[in-house]
Amino acid sequence: MANVISKSTLFPVELTGELLNLVKGSSALAELSGRSPLAFNGSEIFTFSMDKEVDLVDENGAKSNGGATIGTVTMKPVKIEYGMRVSDEFLIASAEYQINILRAFAEGFARKAAKGLDIMAFHGFNPRTGAAATTLIGANNFDAAVTQTVTRTADANADVESAVALLTAAGHRANGIAAGLAFNGALAAETKSNGDPMFPELGWGATPDTLRGIRYRANGTVDYTGSTTKAVVGDFERFRWGIAHEIPAKVIEYGNPDNDATAGDLQGHNQVYIRAEMFIGWAILDPTAFALIET
Repeated sequence: MANVISKSTLFPVELTGELLNLVKGSSALAELSGRSPLAFNGSEIFTFSMDKEVDLVDENGAKSNGGATIGTVTMKPVKIEYGMRVSDEFLIASAEYQINILRAFAEGFARKAAKGLDIMAFHGFNPRTGAAATTLIGANNFDAAVTQTVTRTADANADVESAVALLTAAGHRANGIAAGLAFNGALAAETKSNGDPMFPELGWGATPDTLRGIRYRANGTVDYTGSTTKAVVGDFERFRWGIAHEIPAKVIEYGNPDNDATAGDLQGHNQVYIRAEMFIGWAILDPTAFALIET
């Protein structure tokens, strides 16, 4: 029987808080957008818009219908997990040592979960395989859902201006940029007519929180291998993400929980297995509020 450190019981409060903070700190999307409550079975987010402008009515004049459009976007959680084998000496170590191992594992899992959120929501990939996860994610990702695109040129600043123009034409305002690392470097290399850097705050690979007054994050998840996307410009209030289940971790003593035929049975190799899982979901509320800069 598995020795469960925490099956339905949560980590101590300080560990859980650190996990959630690290998740946000390692994800471009989490930093540019808001976290929303997410039910385990998924959540429906209502979208509401008024179709026309207000009506100027003459004295004794007739009023007309303005109309409204109401829709829903489903934010459905998917399960992500990470596990690793460790020596069964872990079980007889001191409580302090065990907590240190679990803390290190929790920090690593949080960082991987944050990176995974970006990879899944930006590109629709399974983070481990790098392959499209169409059966689980479908078109719920920027690469598939966003149709406004700018073809990458030698002028990165002009590319951003073109993306902003697309958003303006669609009635949206850009409040954030998620840049791939290569695009971040291209912006850093832009110069003014006198040779001075156009964005000195990007020097030496720096990644400021804002650029020209809007939020900015550079992350290698944006230009992830296999995707043509180099940057995403948009209104990130139109993106939501959430965690539907707290982060349990358990220590498994028996069997072959990672289905690794080469590694074999845990007991046969004096090992135990530590696993953490998370149910996480996201939704692009309005794809027209974003533009992709891509090759």
